[in-house]
Amino acid sequence: MSKSVDFYYDYISPASYFACMRLPELTKETGATINYKPVLLGGIFKATGNTSPVTVPAKWEWIKADFQRHADYYGLPFQLNPHFIFSTVNAMRGALWALSAGRIEEYNRAMFSAAWAEGRDLSSLEVLADILNRAGFNADEAMAAIAQPAIKSELIEVTDEAVALGVFGAPTFFVNDELFFGQDRMDWVKRALI
Repeated sequence: MSKSVDFYYDYISPASYFACMRLPELTKETGATINYKPVLLGGIFKATGNTSPVTVPAKWEWIKADFQRHADYYGLPFQLNPHFIFSTVNAMRGALWALSAGRIEEYNRAMFSAAWAEGRDLSSLEVLADILNRAGFNADEAMAAIAQPAIKSELIEVTDEAVALGVFGAPTFFVNDELFFGQDRMDWVKRALI
């Protein structure tokens, strides 16, 4: 039986960025495949009563330093996005489009890098189009797709399904039915796979 990991994420989450950038290492070490599950973190927070760390000043100060520690330790480019908190609704709809097109890994790298290495504003359709074009996507095709009612509904459905499974934040991983939360739990994800 092949091993797989369900990976729930949103581009608004720096922790999801760190996790996503480390997934190739995880798959190489375990032979597992990744099932990408783009969700809307704001919808998860609303449904579960969870809140962003930014709402607790002391926690926010700590987590900013912790994000930088992760970036330094894993050698990942990182900056706190000057547009944070930005909307990711269109970017996450685009992730569903990229998933259906078989290009989700390229799309994830482009969006996460734009948000957390380059500090770009994913709320802006113009910025999204530029990111897509630079990453070798057809931005016109992507923009047409994310405006479709079916993709809008799909993002809501996938987010609701995540909540029903017990997801309360991002990144969240499932190995079989076991939930792991946070980029700092990837070693536990690895242990569950080997």
